[in-house]
Amino acid sequence: MHVAALQMVSGADLAQNLQIAQDLLQRAADAGAELAVLPEYFCLIGANDRDKLAIQEDFGRGPIQEFIADQARRLQLWIVAGTLPLRSAVPEHVTNSSLAFDAQGDCVARYDKMHLFRFDNGSERYDESRVLLAGTQPTRFAMPSRDGHVWQIGMSVCYDLRFAELYRAYASLGADLLLVPAAFTRTTGQGHWEILLRARAIENLAFVAAAAQGGRHSNGRSTWGQSMLVDPWGVVLAELDAQQLAVRRSQLPALEHRLL
Repeated sequence: MHVAALQMVSGADLAQNLQIAQDLLQRAADAGAELAVLPEYFCLIGANDRDKLAIQEDFGRGPIQEFIADQARRLQLWIVAGTLPLRSAVPEHVTNSSLAFDAQGDCVARYDKMHLFRFDNGSERYDESRVLLAGTQPTRFAMPSRDGHVWQIGMSVCYDLRFAELYRAYASLGADLLLVPAAFTRTTGQGHWEILLRARAIENLAFVAAAAQGGRHSNGRSTWGQSMLVDPWGVVLAELDAQQLAVRRSQLPALEHRLL
């Protein structure tokens, strides 16, 4: 199966970000992708965290969700819409939600980011909990591909990558593809991004598709980028092969040897 892990440098202009996303999705479809994954915050990286509140949507309706649904139908493409802010029950807080749309434009899965990023090295400071409400449940969905395989897909976002138990839970439920839309900072990404992605693939004998923000944003933030696909052996590659997955799990049946 061909998967497109799309990379952006989103800014504070929602319309411009959506236009860039549309162009990337078109290129992915033209290249034969069946699934395209947009990065975290594909729709907006504003001047500050509170800018997310201005574009929040109710789940199931709103211009950002309508845009993704329209693109999925137009391109006959499954799309995982990185993340967008959805209204929560807590005032002045939104969920950072990743939505999966099938090729008919129907939303088939919603995952709210469970682990909220906090970092302070004296010069860079981030605390997502000031505006975001953490999710509580892992989410997976099934996607039939042209090769005849039905892919079991586990959803996650960015900072979740540091919490191996989430991905092991997906593996226990039969997931063979793990998604990681992200906006890793340049500081943390340079040290840990590829290592963590390859580790999650190896330990769960699963493919990983990671779509990242990458570059210098209008608010001065720098993200690491390096979007990639990783196979169950930890090798960075360009295509997902269900037969390869079965072979690797047969050769090294580590998932059957778990004691906990």
